[in-house]
Amino acid sequence: MPVPQTAPELEYRIGCSTDTHAMKTSIAIYPGSFDPVTNGHLDLIGRGEKMFDLLIVAVLRNTEKQPLFTVPERVEMLRLVDYARKRHAGVILRGIRAVSDYEYELQMALMNRKLESRLETVFMLPGEPYSYLSSKLVREIAQHGAPLTDLVPPVVEQRLRAKVL
Repeated sequence: MPVPQTAPELEYRIGCSTDTHAMKTSIAIYPGSFDPVTNGHLDLIGRGEKMFDLLIVAVLRNTEKQPLFTVPERVEMLRLVDYARKRHAGVILRGIRAVSDYEYELQMALMNRKLESRLETVFMLPGEPYSYLSSKLVREIAQHGAPLTDLVPPVVEQRLRAKVL
């Protein structure tokens, strides 16, 4: 079963760039747990919005992870492939930091393609300053009270500090 296989609890639509020189490829969905959102996620969103007519950032619940933010803070979910069909999305955008990410994401992409042959996965590398960054590391750093400067936006840092202290 591909992960994330559930549909978004929340979606955030980004009306993408009107730059006529930007490459466009219809509708893309960028799914993830975003628990919490990092500057690496924001980097991919910013670059992804230049590539697609519409980028939907879909916040998912991953049953294999213990989320920091509780279920009441999220909305009900659907299956991702069905969600992509309903939104007429032809692309799922995923970030890859390392070879280990690729192996995992490749399995997910191939299963999603099997479930919906018209659905393609586009892998993007994070910007160099974010190549090591993960939500899990950010949570661990926050739990130890270390600085989160340049890792997450200030509003996310405030919410993290409130959760872990």
